[in-house]
Amino acid sequence: MYNTKIIIRNLGIKNWKTIYNSMHEFNYLRSSSTIDEVWLVEHYPVYTQGQIRNKKNIINVTNIPIENSDRGGQITYHGPGQKLIYFLIDLKRRNIHVRKLIEILEIIILNTLKKIDILGKIKKGMPGVYIEEKKICSLGLKIKNGYSLHGLSLNIDMDLTPFQNIIPCGNKEIKMDNLSKFTSKKKLKNIENILKKNIFKEFKKY
Repeated sequence: MYNTKIIIRNLGIKNWKTIYNSMHEFNYLRSSSTIDEVWLVEHYPVYTQGQIRNKKNIINVTNIPIENSDRGGQITYHGPGQKLIYFLIDLKRRNIHVRKLIEILEIIILNTLKKIDILGKIKKGMPGVYIEEKKICSLGLKIKNGYSLHGLSLNIDMDLTPFQNIIPCGNKEIKMDNLSKFTSKKKLKNIENILKKNIFKEFKKY
């Protein structure tokens, strides 16, 4: 199949709005021969609201900015210590439908956790990945012209306090947690490399 390889970029820590605009620019300018990319990045503190916006999901107003996003889902929080994984994929070229893409992204995280001896799980009707009923990975996507935007946010070792000011994903049952709670810092040291290997492994199939 033509041009199905992927470029993975580590962008460090960036303002959320900057990356949001860059994603849309990338997909606007891309052509049928553009190589798919995956961006690994962290964000400065920010709340983002998906296409479903409900003021009741904001419990306390703080000095952390609230931005509107075109991804699916409701409100969440991003901050240092959380790894954002943005997937800029030509779904038509790979013959992947959106439900399959969600499955692929969840498999990437489940296999990454397995590599550091953690059993993750998914819940029906609640996208993302969980450990012992705690959510450590959120998922939100946007498909435009057959191209994907947005992706995953993996809580590695972040300050979870800002989540107390919102109802994450609009669901009071969801409790957020860090991957660092369930494993050692030694194992987390290579988490990014493990993620990259699993991203290449899964998309190589399509």
